[in-house]
Amino acid sequence: MKVGGQHFRTIWLKPDDECVVELIDQRFLPYRFVIEDVRTVEQMATAIRDMHVRGAGLIGASAGYGMYLAAIEGASRGSFDEHMTRAAAQLKATRPTAVNLSWAIERQLKSIAEGKSAGEKVALALRTTKLIADEDAEHCRMIGQHGLKLIQQIAQKKAGKFATANPSCGGPVNVLTHCNAGWLAFVDYGSATSPIYAAH
Repeated sequence: MKVGGQHFRTIWLKPDDECVVELIDQRFLPYRFVIEDVRTVEQMATAIRDMHVRGAGLIGASAGYGMYLAAIEGASRGSFDEHMTRAAAQLKATRPTAVNLSWAIERQLKSIAEGKSAGEKVALALRTTKLIADEDAEHCRMIGQHGLKLIQQIAQKKAGKFATANPSCGGPVNVLTHCNAGWLAFVDYGSATSPIYAAH
């Protein structure tokens, strides 16, 4: 999504410091566009619990980033695995019914378990965090591509029924959605809104 002509995801690693996660703090929208720096799993838990981030996909990605931050913290402590278990419980407690949140945490724990050293575990957590975010964005982009075809088909079916300024555009298409399905609910594009962006 573009804000002020610049492309933004809803959550990302700070370009000059991969130990910092940046996110759009949605509590201030639409009046202010605020980017929050998150440095600890505790701060990420607060961001999820207090709704700095909202929506299933984004909550899942945020949990993935939170587990990565926990891995960084755990690498500097003697009990890495215990720290990760506590971090997972802390993040899960923020939104106990959020399926994407639990899924991302379990995916991170499974990935991290493959590492032999704390450094390997942090690297695996980073890789998995990026995969979770990129997959979320790509899934939404693909929803947009598939949905665009449906919008085009419906518009063509309605073409003769409505007078438009540009007859080649077809007829109007209504898109109904429920829940939080926009760009801010995912890493990028949104789910239900992605076909609308693709059609625009």
